[in-house]
Formats: sequence, C-alpha cells, structure tokens
Amino acid sequence: MKTAQDAAPPAAAAPKPRVPGVLIRLAASVAGGLVLYLAFPPIGWWFCAPVGVALLALALYGLRPRRAAWIGYAGGLAFLLPALAWVRPIGDDAWLALSGIESLFWAGLACVAVLVMRLRLWPLWVACLWVVQEWARGLFPVGGFPWARLAFSQGESPYTGFAALGGAPLVSFTVALTGALLAALVTRRPLRWRADRVLAGTLLAAIAVPVLGLVVPRPGDEGRTVRIGVIQGNVPGRGMYFLGDEPAVVLRNHADETHRMAEAVRAGKLQRPEIVVWPENSTDIDPYSSAYARQVIDSAAKDIGVPILVGAVVKIGAENRATRGVVWDPVTGPGAYYDKRRLVPFGEYTPMKELFLALSSRAQLVGRQSVPGDKPGALRMGPVTIGSVECYEVAFDSTVRDTVLAGGTPLVVQTNNASYALTNLPPQQLAMSQLRAVEFNRAVVTAATTGISAYVGPDGRVGWRTGELVAGMNVLNVPVRTKNTVAAELGALPEWIMVLMGAGATVAAISGRRRS
Repeated sequence: MKTAQDAAPPAAAAPKPRVPGVLIRLAASVAGGLVLYLAFPPIGWWFCAPVGVALLALALYGLRPRRAAWIGYAGGLAFLLPALAWVRPIGDDAWLALSGIESLFWAGLACVAVLVMRLRLWPLWVACLWVVQEWARGLFPVGGFPWARLAFSQGESPYTGFAALGGAPLVSFTVALTGALLAALVTRRPLRWRADRVLAGTLLAAIAVPVLGLVVPRPGDEGRTVRIGVIQGNVPGRGMYFLGDEPAVVLRNHADETHRMAEAVRAGKLQRPEIVVWPENSTDIDPYSSAYARQVIDSAAKDIGVPILVGAVVKIGAENRATRGVVWDPVTGPGAYYDKRRLVPFGEYTPMKELFLALSSRAQLVGRQSVPGDKPGALRMGPVTIGSVECYEVAFDSTVRDTVLAGGTPLVVQTNNASYALTNLPPQQLAMSQLRAVEFNRAVVTAATTGISAYVGPDGRVGWRTGELVAGMNVLNVPVRTKNTVAAELGALPEWIMVLMGAGATVAAISGRRRS
C-alpha cells in the first residue's frame, strides 16, 4: 500500500548551469584577445587588460584540455595579430609566422589552465600560469621574445607600482589575477549569490589588487640631477631601407642636430648639457675604420664640448659585427663602450643561417652577423655612470637589472625604430621604459633615430617626448638615483616563486584527475 509520501512526485533537482557552446566560447576567446589588445599602446586602455583575461578565462572554464588548446590559440591570435602588427614592414609572412608561433604558448597555457580551474583558489593558479607562459616565451625559440607581456600594458596604471616589488612578472601576475577573479565571479551560480562569503571575498580581492598597487612604497628623490642632451637626427628612408641610398646621411643628420644644440646653448636657449646621447645606429658608417665618420663625430663632440654616447655598428673581424654604444670624448675620442647582448633574430643575426638563407632571399639583408657583448652596459660619462640598454633589450628583465646592479643610473635606451615608424612598436617600447623606471627607481632617457625619443621619470611618468619622422633635440634635467627597489634586490626570485606555484598547482590538478 502506497502512502501519500510515496505518491508525491520527486522534488525537482536544482538546475545545472548551462555550458556555453563551442561557438560562444570561441567568440569569447577572440573577444578577450581583442579587448586585451586595447590595453596596449598606442591605445593604452590599461583597464582592458584584466577584462580581456577574464573573457579568456570564461571561454576556457569547464573545457577539456584538447578543446581548450585551440580555443586558447584563437584568443592568442586575436591578440597578437594586432599587437605585433609592427612586424609587417618586414613582411606579412614574418608577421603571420611570429603571431602563429607565439600563439602556441597561449594554447599551452589554456591546456593547463583548465586543469587548475578544478582546484580551490583557481584564480591564483591561473595567474601563476600566466607568468609561466610569459617566462617561457622569454626563453625560446631563438633566445625568446618577451614582447606583449601583460606588464607592458601597464606603463602608467594602478598596477605599475607592483613593478617596484617583483618586477614585470609581478605586474603580469596581478593583472592576470584580477582578470581571473572577475571570471570567478561570473562562474558562481546566481542562486548562491545572496550571503555568499566566497563571492564577497572574490569581489573584495578583485578590487583590492589594483588598489594595493597604488600604495607600494618606493624610494624617494636623492636631490641630484644630471643634464642630458638627447639627439634625434631622423633618417632618409623607411622600412627595411631606412638608411637610404646615400651613405653617411644618418651620421650627418645626428651631427648636424648636435651642432644646432651647441648653437642653442651658446645663444642661451638651452642649458649646457653634461653628456649627450645619440640613438642606436646613429652612424651608418663604422667610425673605427672610417676617417670621415671619425672626423664628423669629433667635430660634433668638440662643438658641444661634452662626451657623446654614439650608436654604431662596428666590424668584428672579417664576417661579424657588433651593435655598440661608444662614449666619444671631445678630447680623446672613442673610449669605453657597450656591445648589445640581446640580439634581434633575423635582424642582427640569422639563426640556423644555412637553412634560412636557402629558404628566403630576405635573410640576406642581415649581412654581417652580429655577435653579442658579454658585460652589462655601465659606462662612465662625465659626472655619472649611465646604464646603457640597446633597443630590443629593454624587454628583457635580466638585461636591464644587470645594468642597474652594475651601477647604471640613469638608464639610457638607444633605439632605432626607423623600420617601424608610425607602427605600434615605438609607443609599446616607451611603455616598457615607463615600467622599467618604476621597477628599478631609475630615470630612463630614450634616444631614437626617428622617434619616439623621450624622458621617463623614476615614477614612470613621461616628462618629454618627440614626435616620429622628425629631427629633434633637447637638454633635460634628469634625476640621478642610486637606491635600489625590492625588485632589483630580489632579482628573478618572485618570478621563480610564481613559476613553481603554477607548476605545483598543475601537478596537483593532474594527480587529482587521475585519482577521480
């Protein structure tokens, strides 16, 4: 005999959250990549970075690794194709190949991220894995390509202060953590929102992370300055042929601009500089082997009356070369120098030379193969020891850190962006200088052949900048600071901690998956 209880219909089960379809996930991933791109210069909407990460995390949440791989790859392409559009002057094939290869790291990140999303505190582990992805990209292939890291979208934002504690990796971590926390808020079931302590804690953490970046303590002013003259001479050509057809034009442009600076000083229109900085490749003729180049530089140095940091490509033996910053004294001529240590693949040297020379005639444009230097760029100039960093090197944490720890202050970035004029490369590189200034408590002076030449204070703010494709010069009062930040003293330790945390979470997720 059935009782009334037996006859009652079973209670309705709580509705399960609907799992988005593949197309919706793909759209979310692509949207996340595009929103993330908006955070980077020249647009520079820094707040889009955590939003982009959140969309990417939501697109992956609940997926299996195999499907997550290509969803993550699509998001990587959506971000990197516009972010690396500055490569197009080299060739669309190079742009597409670089974007495609770098997106593989995003696919790898996605595969592992969906595993750790099954753990408690998963936003923390996803943020660590983002750092792992950027760390790996900075190592290989061919020496690494640490461009377009999350940190480099935060040249001046609430997150920038974290650079003084843990460098660029910590800035990337905090941005990714905020984005992952935002995603975690969305994945909570709406029926549980009321009086949900986890929800409240997640929301509080998402708000607290950027706010904490504003109160990170930083070293103060030390009351010392140096007057630095910055020369931007411009170049005659564009793209891969920026040097033009007539030799020595680039050298004469920079020498002429230095003579104009000397005239302005004599006329009382500019302060007398204590040192002068020319850009990378500011002489297109080796001044060690050319009497003409030596005479032109000597004349400019004697006219301004102070040492000039000259950017030159010099011959090394019969087949090699070095990208060099040379301290040129008005009396004694060339002296101390720094040879670039981080070389640009396919720009300054050809990896797997025989293979690529056979595959592409464009590889012939490299010509002599550059060889890297073996010591940090701490160079004595006038009253200071500058920290010399060459162009591409500003993206590499350890290279800039070595220069600071060797005594370089202020930092001087010599750069040649002539092949990429009016692309998004010059503003992206300037944002890196802003982050480095805060990371190491050093002013940064950038001298570029065609722009953007700039001065960034130790607080990360741009105090002066030029336009592009124009000649220009100025004399700047630049603070000299010697106190190191926590980030400088700790070095790569914070990054290694986050890498190990990400690896540990991955192992835990895989072990738990096997037991279940």
